[in-house]
Amino acid sequence: MIVYYLESNCMPLLHLHREIKSLNKLVLQLGGQVEENLRQGIQFIQTRNTRQAQDVKDEDQLVDSLEVQVEEECLKLLALYQPVASDLRYIVAVLKINGDLERIGDLAANLGRQSSKLAKKEQVAIPDQLNLMASIAREMLHQSLDALVARDINSCRRILHRDKQVDTLYGEVYDWFRLRVKEEPDHAGLLLGMYLAAKDLERIADHTCNIAEDVIYLISGEIVRHHHLEEDD
Repeated sequence: MIVYYLESNCMPLLHLHREIKSLNKLVLQLGGQVEENLRQGIQFIQTRNTRQAQDVKDEDQLVDSLEVQVEEECLKLLALYQPVASDLRYIVAVLKINGDLERIGDLAANLGRQSSKLAKKEQVAIPDQLNLMASIAREMLHQSLDALVARDINSCRRILHRDKQVDTLYGEVYDWFRLRVKEEPDHAGLLLGMYLAAKDLERIADHTCNIAEDVIYLISGEIVRHHHLEEDD
């Protein structure tokens, strides 16, 4: 009778952990799709491929669908199991990560739309800073997803540090834009497109930092959001 009592108490916890494992797979599927969309969005900016740019817009709908599924699963787990401690932290962190991944997907789609506009205009060389921003942003996103899988706090802290490099490069692209638009007013639309692409990449890096901060919270329970701002003051 005592054994049965213990087993019956354990059943909800076993079900919860099974559901959490399924949720984890769904989140990683979303992350993988967002990562691919970002790769394509960056490629389209660099090649100005208008035909393939439409693919990013279509695949953004898949990101939106997965984001809704993740949110629904999180809310279901909260309602059915009323989790506590690390399980609750995981679900709360996933809800926040889910929103940031969806926003990165939107920004990747923005890059696709920018490539369509840029392809219609005269060729102007992409500034080296923009290419470097694109490379770093992709690496940061990939590393944040790896950190989620590996539960790696140190990797998360390195991601937060790299965001400063992205901010510096973004400032350099802004300076480049201001100078070039004065020198080449006829290319103002194209130059603006380059600047807006840099702005999207800067925001993608910010959302990736949010993911890294939420992974730190998931692992340790420590809320580090805004701490880097205090360090800069």
